[in-house]
Amino acid sequence: MDKKELYQYVGSMQQMAYIRKVTCEEGRSTGLRMFDVKNECLQYQVMCDKCLDVAGFSYKGINMNFLSKPGLQGRNHYDTNGQEALRSIMGGLFFTAGMENICAPYKNETGEYPMHGRIRTTPAGGVSSSQEWTKDGLVLKVSGTMREAELFGENMVLRRSIESVAGSKSIKVIDEIENEAYRDEPLMLLYHINLGYPFLTPAMKFYIPTKKVTPRDEVSKGHEDRYDRMDKPKKNEPEYVFIHDMKKTKDKKTWVLAVNPDLKLGLKIQFNMKNLPYFMEWKSTAAGDYVIGLEPSNSSVYGRGYHEKNGDLHMLKPFEKEKNELVFTVLDGDEEIQAAVEEFDKQLNQ
Repeated sequence: MDKKELYQYVGSMQQMAYIRKVTCEEGRSTGLRMFDVKNECLQYQVMCDKCLDVAGFSYKGINMNFLSKPGLQGRNHYDTNGQEALRSIMGGLFFTAGMENICAPYKNETGEYPMHGRIRTTPAGGVSSSQEWTKDGLVLKVSGTMREAELFGENMVLRRSIESVAGSKSIKVIDEIENEAYRDEPLMLLYHINLGYPFLTPAMKFYIPTKKVTPRDEVSKGHEDRYDRMDKPKKNEPEYVFIHDMKKTKDKKTWVLAVNPDLKLGLKIQFNMKNLPYFMEWKSTAAGDYVIGLEPSNSSVYGRGYHEKNGDLHMLKPFEKEKNELVFTVLDGDEEIQAAVEEFDKQLNQ
C-alpha cells in the first residue's frame, strides 16, 4: 500500500513499523544501547555499543539467529583480551570482525591483535535513526560511525547504515570503510553471520555456490561432504570450518541460501565478492553450541599471520575508501523458496 491508502487503516505507523531506542537493564547486557526495529513481521535489534551489529533477528516471532551461552551482553573489560574473546562473542545475526585482525589472536613485533579484532566491540558515534517516506515506501534507517584508532597508530573509520522498507522482508547493510591515517593501513574484514534454533535444525539445507570445499584443519577433514547439512546435536562435538571457492556473476555478485523446509522458511544472503573474495563456513553441531556461521570476508580464515607471511595482507592507502553491501532477505513459503532455489541453480550453472 502507498502512504495515503495505508493511513486509512492505521492511526499510527507504530502499529506496523517503528524504530525505538532502548537500553538494557539485565545482567551482562546492562547499559547496552540498541535500536529495536519492527518492520511488520520482521523484527531486529541494532546495537549502538557494538559496531551497529545486528543482535536478534526474527520473522513472525520465529528466531533465526544464534546467541551464545553468555547471552546478550554489552561491552566488557575482556572483550579484546586474546582468547578471552570467546566470553564476549555472543553471535547475533552477524558481528563484524576486524579491522587489524580476524579469527585467531595474533602477536608480532608491532603489537597484539585480539581474536576477531577490535571493531566488533567498538561503540558507534554520530548515531541516528530515521523513518522517511520515499517512492519505495517507508524507509527505516539506522546509521552511525565506528573508529578504530591509536595514538601514533591506525585511524580507520567504518560508516554504516542499516535500512529496511516497511512491508518488505529484507534489510540492507551498507558499509563504507576509510583509512584516515597518513600511511597505508591493513584492512581485514569478516562478516560473521550466525544462524540458530529454531530456524536452524537438522532439517536445514544450505545452498552455497561452491566450486571447491577445503577443510581448515585435520579436525574438519572428512566432514566437508556434509557442508550443506546440519546433523543432530552431539555432546562435545568439535567445530568444523570449511573454506569455499565460490562461483559468482560477471559483476562478482553472489548469494547463499539457508532453507528450513519444515518451517517453510528461508534466508537469502547477498553480497559482492569484489571486496569480499573469501567465504568461510563455521559449523558447530555441539550440544549447547548449535550454530552455523556463514562468513564473507576480504581475508583468509588463517588470519593476519598467514597474510603477513604470504605478503598479501590487504591494505588501504591514505584516505582510500571501500564499500560493501549485504542484503538479508527472508523467504516465506514454498513458492518464494522454490523461486530462490531456481535462481540459485541458474547462478550455479552459469
